[in-house]
Parts: sequence; C-alpha cells; structure tokens
Amino acid sequence: MTKPVFQRILLKLSGEALAGGQGFGVDQTRVNEIAGELREVHELGVQIGIVVGGGNFFRGVAEQAKDMDRVSADHMGMLATMINALALQDALEKQGVFTRVMAAIEMKEVAEPFIRRRAIRHLEKGRVVIFGAGTGNPYFSTDTAASLRAMEIHAEVIMKATKVDGIYDADPVLNKDATRFDQITYLEVLKQGLRVIDATAISLCRENNLPIIIFNLNVAGNIRRVVLGERVGSLVTT
Repeated sequence: MTKPVFQRILLKLSGEALAGGQGFGVDQTRVNEIAGELREVHELGVQIGIVVGGGNFFRGVAEQAKDMDRVSADHMGMLATMINALALQDALEKQGVFTRVMAAIEMKEVAEPFIRRRAIRHLEKGRVVIFGAGTGNPYFSTDTAASLRAMEIHAEVIMKATKVDGIYDADPVLNKDATRFDQITYLEVLKQGLRVIDATAISLCRENNLPIIIFNLNVAGNIRRVVLGERVGSLVTT
C-alpha cells in the first residue's frame, strides 16, 4: 500500500526517544533518523503535528524532582520539551521539511505562540508543526497535551511512539508471559490501569472518539507503516 489512510496525524514522541541509547540529552544521530522517517511520511502528503516530551532532560514527577514544588518542576519539564522541539525542527529542516514550533507558554524569540487557527493553516500549507511546552499548565502530562492538540487541529489519530510494540497486560520487560492487545477499548485501558498512556489523555480521547495507536518507534519504518494502514502496534478505540 502506498496511499495513506490518515491525512492528518498527531505523533506523540517521548523525550527519551530523542536521547537514543545515551539515555540523557539529545542524540543527534537518532534525531536525524526520526526526522528521516517523518520526511518519508510527509512526502506521502500527510499533515503532521508532533507533541514531544521532555523526559530526556527533566520530568516533573521523577526522583530528581521529589523535593521540588510540583508547579516549578512541571515548568522545568515544559522548558525541556522546548529544547527537544527545537532540536527536532532543526533536523527536519535540514532534510528539507518546513517546520514550525509552537509553544504553549510565551517565548516569542524562539517559537510562535500556540494559536489553533494558525497551527491548522501551517498544516494545510504542508508544514510540520511541533507543539512544545505541553498544555502550558502544571499537573498535565505531554500525553494529555497530545490528546488536546489532536482534538484542536482535528487530527484523525494519535500515534504514540514508544519503546514497546503495543499495549500489554503487564510490563513485557519484567513479565515474559505478558499478553499484547491488538485492539482494546478506552474503558478497558482505564479499568485495568494500563499505564502506557496517561489516564487523563485516554478519557479525553474516549469522550471525543479519537483513536490511539501505540507502536514501537525503534523499528525503522514503523511511522510510515502505521500511516499506510498496516496493523502495527495496538489500537485503542471504542
């Protein structure tokens, strides 16, 4: 298949994905690889919005932030997402893909403010739009930001890129007998407490009937496969 089944997607990338094997900071080789995959999808005519996390620099709920005020820690996490957004923008533009970074908090010297209609216009003009700084509010994860932005730009699907090949009933790293779900409902994810995506994000997608596909980013070409409709990863739907 060479015809995409989705015309507008919201890709959720973790900060750890950009760190590659080094675990911290930005691995430029890995970022360039991801940008290359995104370029291939963009060349199919797919409109791409991206929400990127900041866990490769700072995570508001991590051990390193345990003695900090939660609001301050979350603000630091938002700034970490902006570092990643700018790194990804640089890699994409070096591959000839016009890209805009839009921030949920004001930092006009480095990024545009998030304005919904402007974001949609960028997508319509064939630009990749990277949404940084989460929702701009503490206590909300970048998963929730991905759900919110997907709804706002009328994306047809949220594609969450992870280091596992879908949703399991237990941690597949710790439990070799863990069962993978090809498809699961929003309600089952919430009932079973499956932590592959934030509960607030799942609830938001459930209320608006927005499908989520969880897939393994570390398999080359998986973003393209998902966009072309191949059965990759796990689908969360009604």
